[in-house]
Amino acid sequence: MPQGYDEPRGALYRIRTAAANVAPMPDPASERCTFKVASYNIHKAIGTDRRRDPARILGVLNEVDADIVCLQEADLRFGSRASVLPRFLIESHTDYVPVPLDVQGDSMGWHGNAILVRQGIAAESHDIIHIPFLEPRGVVTARVRIGDVGLSVFGMHLDLSGLWRARQAKTIAGLGDAARGEGPTVLMGDLNEWRASAGCFREFTRHFALLDPGPSFPSRRPLGRLDRILHCDRLRATGCGVHRSAAATIASDHLPVWAEFMLA
Repeated sequence: MPQGYDEPRGALYRIRTAAANVAPMPDPASERCTFKVASYNIHKAIGTDRRRDPARILGVLNEVDADIVCLQEADLRFGSRASVLPRFLIESHTDYVPVPLDVQGDSMGWHGNAILVRQGIAAESHDIIHIPFLEPRGVVTARVRIGDVGLSVFGMHLDLSGLWRARQAKTIAGLGDAARGEGPTVLMGDLNEWRASAGCFREFTRHFALLDPGPSFPSRRPLGRLDRILHCDRLRATGCGVHRSAAATIASDHLPVWAEFMLA
């Protein structure tokens, strides 16, 4: 009972008291404009214990609990290049569905890059992008809809060579800048960049803000900030970080990185 009052009197007092105790309703518009993304190099589902365990990877994704996930090394590199995360396993163990890139029947991604979205998020379009490479590399992109927001997503895994990384970044940043003209845009992946100031960062930051979630590689004793997330000026980052857990330390040689956004 509020201090300074004796016995509550009258219906009006009871109505006012009840109204004061009701939590404010969330603003649906603000909920629609807030989302979480993650990037995860799953190392073909081979953990630091040298065991291939797709279910363990999916368990880590459930811990991260992002709305959109970009994966790297999601397919086998040789032969049929089959997905290391079978679709039935994704559907039975998570709330995610793969964006259908329509590359190969057994693959989930393109050169190992794949995009997962939470059920209920519509993928309105998708594409694969050829980039200059020394090693086989590619980029995947999708335009997804979260509530009333159309979002362009780019997932990537850049080259080990610094020269080729800079070339790849220039290509990807240009495509991302074009997508930014249509709406909010996020880019993420394993940039394979150990240096704090490097050519690929310079190319990306001409158009995008570069987040630093923290060291994510190797997963047991992370030192390298290889996994990054970038965003355009239509979005405001409200948080970012590296997901650390007992399962994540073992599931892959990388830890997942994440970021939360709202419309700027």
